[in-house]
Amino acid sequence: MSRTSQNEVTSVAERFEVETAQEVLEWAIHMFGSKVALASSFGAEDVVLIDMLAKIDGKARVFTIDTGRLHQETYNLIDAIREKYGIAIEVYFPKDEQVEGMVKEHGLNLFYKSADLRTLCCHVRKVEPLKKVLSESLMHG
Repeated sequence: MSRTSQNEVTSVAERFEVETAQEVLEWAIHMFGSKVALASSFGAEDVVLIDMLAKIDGKARVFTIDTGRLHQETYNLIDAIREKYGIAIEVYFPKDEQVEGMVKEHGLNLFYKSADLRTLCCHVRKVEPLKKVLSESLMHG
């Protein structure tokens, strides 16, 4: 499936509205193969999806954005999942120079100061790394 029309997207969305997560993942892997990648922040729901995905396809891609503000427990969980399922978890980071410039100008906890600074912080730490992941997936997938 090269380019997907809006009608096709709507049709698939309606079809899977009543299907289980397992069925959606199986369809996606069958349809798109190695282009499928699960973005995870390692919350409880994400870990359930990782379990399903790994059981469907042991080579399934899982990635996360390390914002530079993750808790040690998250790193421990990432390692435990790697070991349990034998899957590589791709970790992407924001650009050092963007984070350093933002922190130098606005401080470490800028996101508490205003909605605009919260937006800036999310853009630098989350949106830009996600754009990189998506562009790399499109180029290599």
